[in-house]
Amino acid sequence: MIARPQPVLAPRTALVTGGTRGIGAAIAVRLAEGGARVVITGRQAAAAQAAAASLGGGMLGLALDVTDEASVSAAFAHAREHLGQIDILVNNAGQAGSAAFTRTGTDLWQQMLAVNLTGTFLCIREALPGMMKAGTGRIINIASTAGLTGYPYVCAYTAAKHGVIGLTRALALEVARTGVTVNAVCPGYTDTDIVRDAVSNIMAKTGRTQAEALASLTASNPQGRLVKPEEVAGAVFWLCLESSASVTGQAIAVAGGEVLTG
Repeated sequence: MIARPQPVLAPRTALVTGGTRGIGAAIAVRLAEGGARVVITGRQAAAAQAAAASLGGGMLGLALDVTDEASVSAAFAHAREHLGQIDILVNNAGQAGSAAFTRTGTDLWQQMLAVNLTGTFLCIREALPGMMKAGTGRIINIASTAGLTGYPYVCAYTAAKHGVIGLTRALALEVARTGVTVNAVCPGYTDTDIVRDAVSNIMAKTGRTQAEALASLTASNPQGRLVKPEEVAGAVFWLCLESSASVTGQAIAVAGGEVLTG
């Protein structure tokens, strides 16, 4: 008889931003499988509630706009009221807008910073005090290989993701003695709606076929494929384990060898 995995994350509560689809949904599923009570947030309450319900009882779905300070505060307060202290925070909400630098306006620049960087800051600010008081916690920021290297036509996004990694490293050192770890997971091109939108954008601008556009993205991955959301979720889950308590301040690439860190 095959032994079932132990609920190693019980009775911890995890909050996943942008958890209704793609990488965020895969992370929520993996954490729930590990025994965590999961709070899924998204911009639309109905989608967040449906995603939470799909995980089974004891989960919570909430509307949350990471760019809105009041929305962040309200959602975290609601989560704490219903499920208690947030033990694991996964900052997954993000947005990728593309444009040549000479066509990158202030609106696009500010939007990329607001969603990808300031939103991460606001959520950490809500979760960190409780973690420090408890003497334990996991903060995992979903960055990108764009935070480790450069890509053309996504200057604003790349700058924001570099900022997420800088924030991760600085905060990890600041709270190193508190029992809280802070890490970043950096996916390469992953099979999500964002990448499918990128493929469509390439097709529209270059006239390439879908297969050609996809090949232009997977060519940068030495494994020659898109990353699976479940593979990113696996890295996040590992960082949540007690056995990973000495891993902090790291930016872990999940990208088939595209970016080598060390």
